[in-house]
Amino acid sequence: MTTIAPKVDLMVTRKRFMAAAAAGALLLGVSACSQGSTTKQPDAGGAQSSGPAHIKIAYQQWGPGVVMKNFLTGVKSEYESAHPGSQVEIVPVVASENDYYTKIQLMMRSPNTAPDIVYEDTFLINSDITAGYLKPLDDYIGKWDQWNQFEDTAKGAAKGQDGKTYGVPDGTDTRALWYNKQIFAKAGLPADWQPKTWDDVLSAARTIKQKVPGVIPFNMYSGKPMGEASAMQGFEMLLYGTKDTLYNYDQKKWVVGSQGFKDSLNFVKTVFNEGLAPSPKDALSPNMGSKVGTELLPQGKLAIDLDGSWIYGNWLKSGAKPWPQWSTVLGQTAMPTQDGSGKGKVSLSGGWTWAIPAKSKNPDAAWDFIKTLQTQKNAAKYATDGAQIAVRKDVASDATYKSSSASTQFFTDLVSVTVYRPALPEYPKVSNEIITAMEAVMTGQSQPDAAAKNYDQAVEGIVGGKDSTTTKSTGQ
Repeated sequence: MTTIAPKVDLMVTRKRFMAAAAAGALLLGVSACSQGSTTKQPDAGGAQSSGPAHIKIAYQQWGPGVVMKNFLTGVKSEYESAHPGSQVEIVPVVASENDYYTKIQLMMRSPNTAPDIVYEDTFLINSDITAGYLKPLDDYIGKWDQWNQFEDTAKGAAKGQDGKTYGVPDGTDTRALWYNKQIFAKAGLPADWQPKTWDDVLSAARTIKQKVPGVIPFNMYSGKPMGEASAMQGFEMLLYGTKDTLYNYDQKKWVVGSQGFKDSLNFVKTVFNEGLAPSPKDALSPNMGSKVGTELLPQGKLAIDLDGSWIYGNWLKSGAKPWPQWSTVLGQTAMPTQDGSGKGKVSLSGGWTWAIPAKSKNPDAAWDFIKTLQTQKNAAKYATDGAQIAVRKDVASDATYKSSSASTQFFTDLVSVTVYRPALPEYPKVSNEIITAMEAVMTGQSQPDAAAKNYDQAVEGIVGGKDSTTTKSTGQ
């Protein structure tokens, strides 16, 4: 299984929320532990050095999922057994996505609170490099014989604009439409649903609302509480199905004033105004993503969900909501482009990496732990249990991984049409303005044209004025 190299980043940042006093207070409970011994572990080349070290690993814990917790616990045991006297402290940062980003950025500012390893969303890499939070890993990677197993795409996702590598990726993803075949049957819709345009999606949702009352016809994430899920899984899955984009790579300018942006906001307006989506109150819950995966889909309360390839991880035996029937109850189909033109379908991809903060007290030991995380055996286990698209070639060809899910091949095939967000430091702030525009439209506070105009003005301020913007999009 292969992935295509991103012309843009494999995930640029969501908005970097500045820390308020409340966020700082929450952080204290996460980062109060001491760093322990600073005696070095194996060096960059893997040779043993003087003795045990205490390393701290920070990752996001959100909702009832335990896959990452169980995975890290297993690797911790493996590592500590192989390195007597070493201590691995697993630090779950219990937070929604945007709050997680805020908290780890706060942690990485000081050597007193910086973890030794952090789970870093690839879309944050360039902005966190600019802020001085991350350590380049090139000296380590140059002596690691496993780096050639990683797909070039995945390597590109972990690179900064300076050409250096700042993380080791553990998987990627794609996005599409999940739909409930049983609800479709009740509505008289086909089991093998293949929408060709946005209108086809809306038509199916309207039919479900009319013929199957009591279920939510369509879900797309929208609004500030869902953070980047709103921008990426919601809005950008629409925008990149139009003839417009966020950024013009030929001119090196951000796109404003595009018809595609307005049309995407009009789609948002339609699904919420017509009652095809969850109520704005429910949609604006920060727990909406968890609710979709553990309640609405398994309980047959949601007909169509615009979501990620990973969501079925909730329903595996190791997931938060085991649901053996999911592969027969749910179907998957590509999100169509606006009018069926272009490639006819669209997807967005991203991923996460294991990174070492610049202010880690034990970077050599941290690197050695990352190598343990990313052995073929451990990478295959996480890709399978965590519902990831593999980024190691030897994992992608692993028979157990390939047969682990009925949807693995479908979501892997979408990589051929996938799009990546602009890998630029400004993206997090731009993303926040996308989310603001969505929320204004979904709640009826603003009409699409007015929300788009506000977005344009905000982007000009973020990127340095009109000279840094254009009205012409790049082709896809």
